[in-house]
Amino acid sequence: MKNVTGIYKTLEYSIDKGVAILRLNRPKRYNSFTDEMHEEMRSVMKLVKKQINNNVLRCLVITGNGKGFCTGQDLNSRYELVKAGNTNLGKSLNKNYNPLIENISNLNIPVVCAVNGIAAGAGIGLALACDIVIAAHSASFTFAFAKVGLVPDSGCSWSLVQTVGLARAKALSLLGDTLSAQNAVDFGLIWQCVADDVLDDKVAETVQRLIANPAQGLMLTKRALNHSVNHSLTEQLLQEAQLQTIAGRTDDYAEAVCAFVEKRPAVFSGRF
Repeated sequence: MKNVTGIYKTLEYSIDKGVAILRLNRPKRYNSFTDEMHEEMRSVMKLVKKQINNNVLRCLVITGNGKGFCTGQDLNSRYELVKAGNTNLGKSLNKNYNPLIENISNLNIPVVCAVNGIAAGAGIGLALACDIVIAAHSASFTFAFAKVGLVPDSGCSWSLVQTVGLARAKALSLLGDTLSAQNAVDFGLIWQCVADDVLDDKVAETVQRLIANPAQGLMLTKRALNHSVNHSLTEQLLQEAQLQTIAGRTDDYAEAVCAFVEKRPAVFSGRF
């Protein structure tokens, strides 16, 4: 039975059998961000962390309602500030976008992003903060910052280099180009592109594959991979040993070994 949690104006959040779905819900504005949406995002992220700690949440899916996934900041909400000469975008990043990106990236569960339509600006940063990104064939990725005289933010200046390399990151960011979903796969920006009418099914299948694996092993794997980005091979080998020590002492690892030797299916606890 699906449990819809909380009452939100710009988001929809539900959890069912350990899987939560967070839908951005401003379809008429292509799910662009406003201060209200950021406030509701903070509330949802607190709830997500609580549900993870209580062992009731195993995977989070982030997607959008309507034709867009997320087109970044709603510029209509910036109009009066710009007219008054009272913009401080760095303050907005530090209050809203940066904590959101870090919170999603550092969650102790897998996060799957279903890009159902156009992603632009900070919407791309939101998608790339997730662990696995699957896009509908009609989806696109527009690197819009250059078009409005801004610097890539919401982690884009970091995640683009990590995913597609410096040369492509520079070209995409400086030219403000748009990538089709298939091109995004070919560039290594995202994991998969599927037909629009099977996006939900593909995401559901991916989620089921994820939650079939031991929860703590997935958490530690995320930690290892995130750690690798800014560390040497020698440092990473030490990190792997430390994390493997933890993983090797879990009930799920013991169950996996016993099930293998006893030639039976493993039954994992799913606890962190």
